[in-house]
Amino acid sequence: MNNKEIKGIELPANYEELKKSANRKSNWRERLDAIEELGQSKNNQVIDILKHIMNSDSVYKVQESAYRQLKRLGEDVQLPPRKKGELVKGLTKILVRIKKSLPENHSYAEFKEKLQKMRMDIYDTFEGEKGADFDKWLENTWSALSKR
Repeated sequence: MNNKEIKGIELPANYEELKKSANRKSNWRERLDAIEELGQSKNNQVIDILKHIMNSDSVYKVQESAYRQLKRLGEDVQLPPRKKGELVKGLTKILVRIKKSLPENHSYAEFKEKLQKMRMDIYDTFEGEKGADFDKWLENTWSALSKR
């Protein structure tokens, strides 16, 4: 399809809602669902959103999904490499601050809950990246943080 043909294809009826969901940083599953639905419409606006997500999302599974939808739509795209190193700049500092805001003998569950409430973006990014290993990773990270 050339650009004129792409522009002629209608956007999904719920496009604005899907666009918001695709950009909601606190819920990687919602972004994944929105990408799947957006990928059903070959339209320049949809392709632009999918390319942006493929190149910038903090959860690699979400980037991969956007890449697959773009390929399915016939776009010539390359999957970006998985980010190396720290996914969130200053993560340790942020986690230490959260840990210090809790009572001295708090539990891991209390820490996890506070992280989820205070920094859902971080919680969501690592939950999406770590998958089934998320709890184990977070608990190990929590216990390794400097003591009060």
